Amino acid sequence: MLDLLLQPLSYEFMRNAIAIGILIGILCPVVGSYLIVQRMALLGDVIAHCVLPGLSISFFLGIDILIGAFCSGILGSFLIAWIRSQSHIKADAAMALTFSSFFALGVTLITVLRNKLDLDSFLFGDILGVTMNDIYRTLIITAVILFAVKLFYKELLFYTFDKTGARAIGLPIHGIHFGFMAAVTLTIIASMQAVGVILVIALLVGPALTSYLLVKELHQMMGVGAIIGVLASITGIYISYYRNIPSGPAIVLVSSVLFLLVLLFSPSGGILTRPELVNHSVRLLSKFKRGK
Repeated sequence: MLDLLLQPLSYEFMRNAIAIGILIGILCPVVGSYLIVQRMALLGDVIAHCVLPGLSISFFLGIDILIGAFCSGILGSFLIAWIRSQSHIKADAAMALTFSSFFALGVTLITVLRNKLDLDSFLFGDILGVTMNDIYRTLIITAVILFAVKLFYKELLFYTFDKTGARAIGLPIHGIHFGFMAAVTLTIIASMQAVGVILVIALLVGPALTSYLLVKELHQMMGVGAIIGVLASITGIYISYYRNIPSGPAIVLVSSVLFLLVLLFSPSGGILTRPELVNHSVRLLSKFKRGK
C-alpha cells in the first residue's frame, strides 16, 4: 500500500501535479462557497469561458496570459452587471448571452490571429504538464485570495447575506463586488491548467456543495470544502496515474462521487439517513420480526 502511494512521487511531473492540485483544492471551495450561498454558481462557468478572448490576444501579443485572461474575465462580469442594470433581463439570460458571445469571440480570434493556443489543454486542462512557474503563480494567487478572505471576512459575510443592509451601513458595495469578481477570475485562471474551463465549475462548486450538506456555518463550509477539494484532487491524480485516464476529469469525478455519497449518507440530512426513513425502516423490520 505504501509503495502505491510513494511510487508516483518519484516523478517530477507527479509531484508538480499534486502540489498544484492541493493549492486549487483549497482555493476553489473557498471561493465557490461564496458563489453557492449567493446563488451565483453558474457565474463561475461564465467567467471561465469569458477568459478565452483574453488568452488569444495575450498569445498574439506575446504577453503574460494572466493579464489577458484576467482583463477578459473581469470585462465579462461587468458586461453581465451592465446588462442587468440597464434592462429587465434576468441574470441567467444575461449570463447565457455573455457566455456564448465571449466564447465565440475567443474561438474566432484564435482562427483570425492564427496563434498557437492549445485549445484542448484550455478546455480540458493538463495538470500533468504544469511547471514550477505554474505552481508559484498558483501559490501566489491562492495566498492573496485567502488573505483577502481572512481580512475582509465580516464585510464579505454581510455583503453575501444582506446587500441592502451592507449598503445602508456604508459598505462599498461596488468595490466588494469588483473584488469578488476579481477573486473568482483569478481562481479560474489558477485552475485552468488543472481541469480546464469546461470542468472548472465542477471544482468550484463540487467540494463546496458537499460541505454545504455537512455543516451550517460559512467558515465551516469553506474549511470542510477545502479538505474535500484536496482529497478529490490527490485521489483523482493517483487514479489518473494508475488507470491512464485524463487527470482533470478524474478529479471532477472523484469530487462528484464524494458529493453523491454525502447526499445519500449525510448524518444530518442524507437521503438514506433521514429520521423518517430510518423510523419507517425500523417499523417495517419490527413487523417482519413479529410476523416470523
